[in-house]
Amino acid sequence: MAKEILTTNNIILGATLSNKEEAIRFTGNILKDNGYVEAGYVDKMIEREQVTSTYIGNNVAIPHGTEDAKKAVLETGLSVVIVPDGVDFDGNTVNILIGIAGKGDEHLEILSKIALVCAGEDNIQQLIKASTKEDILDLLGGVN
Repeated sequence: MAKEILTTNNIILGATLSNKEEAIRFTGNILKDNGYVEAGYVDKMIEREQVTSTYIGNNVAIPHGTEDAKKAVLETGLSVVIVPDGVDFDGNTVNILIGIAGKGDEHLEILSKIALVCAGEDNIQQLIKASTKEDILDLLGGVN
């Protein structure tokens, strides 16, 4: 049976991150440490960010690997990191990092579900202010 895409093990609340690269590595290492990706995927997330920013607006960034990083994906998974004080992404403040690793084209469906949740300002505030990992799962649970 495939792993769940998002579990409480993949969620970190109250993170303090000093810069964009640290934030992306932190987000990617959750995926690596929980068996979703090989270690090389995290470097491909950094590489992807250098090509084009993964900041999508509304205080959200969705770091993910480059197209050629797919071979390093073991299972489709998400990591969610809440940074209450924010981290700078090229002049934009990011409070919600959602790391994605997708097998095949699975990430496209996940991205559309995340985009729907993150389009609502109320949802963004609920994610940023979430006091438990279960609160995050309730809001993003549709990805599973």
